[in-house]
Amino acid sequence: MDTTSLENKNTELEAKQAHEILADAVDTYGDKLVLASSLGAEDQVLTHLLLKVNPKARIFVLDTGRLHPETYDVIAETEKKYGMKYEIYTPQTQDLETLVRTKGINSFYDSIENRKECCFIRKVEPLNRALSSADAWITGIRRSQAVTRANTPILEWDAGHDIAKYNPLAKWSEDDVWTFIKDEHIPYNALHDNGFPSIGCAPCTRAVEPGEDIRSGRWWWESPESKECGLHVVDGKLVRKEKQKEKEAFE
Repeated sequence: MDTTSLENKNTELEAKQAHEILADAVDTYGDKLVLASSLGAEDQVLTHLLLKVNPKARIFVLDTGRLHPETYDVIAETEKKYGMKYEIYTPQTQDLETLVRTKGINSFYDSIENRKECCFIRKVEPLNRALSSADAWITGIRRSQAVTRANTPILEWDAGHDIAKYNPLAKWSEDDVWTFIKDEHIPYNALHDNGFPSIGCAPCTRAVEPGEDIRSGRWWWESPESKECGLHVVDGKLVRKEKQKEKEAFE
């Protein structure tokens, strides 16, 4: 997709509602379209909307092995409500065992380099496998979530995976998300009711105080500019590094 075509398409999509954006994605990519669900509030909204457009839509989850128990509960509740099954991707056993043996179970606290290595093994590599059979993917990124996401377009080209990337909720506010969840009785993570607006792995997520940035509870020991795990990147662009550097950064 060339730059002009992408800009024109974004102009068109900016005027559409989230369900219309999803319908456009389904019409364009069919079963080569996947939704990446972190099981957070935004992705629960997208799951609800996407399954209305396509009841057989592909939705995958990255099970890092260190998710909260409440997050696993959301998997079970969602599958039951919608009569569907997630595609579950887990870390490669050998890579994870090597990391833990050589650097310890909580090495991610020691440096940004170590944290990104852990994110790579637990999230980025499984994501690469999940997207290997897709031509487009859907994410729950919103512009108001963090400084690193303020310029997120509705549709972008993911150069790292060489596929299209839709962000149907880019324009939504947090209030929009929660109003929709309550109105539609959508299952959501119980941690959201206990001060967790953004939920990742249990050791890397904590509750935040009222008025704090909603992603301030993720990797709280790092500066805001560093707070991306590699699944998404500053301004919505994912840049593939040389193979030997992939474990160090997806910046």
